[in-house]
Amino acid sequence: MKKSNYIGLKCPIPVLKAFKVIKNHPEETEFEFKCDDPTAIKDFTDLCKNTGLKLNKIINKKSFFIIFINRT
Repeated sequence: MKKSNYIGLKCPIPVLKAFKVIKNHPEETEFEFKCDDPTAIKDFTDLCKNTGLKLNKIINKKSFFIIFINRT
């Protein structure tokens, strides 16, 4: 699983960086992204809808989100 930490970055930067990570690691099938920007949930949901990726789950911690995405 490829993990990335985007805490402290404001959208759309986290989703753009996440897309680049996904594109640059075609051998990976599972990705985990940490973000603290509340708009990241919508941005990552839209990313998955537009690219055919699967948004597995979003865990809402007290001060950040952990977003799990799978390549289908």
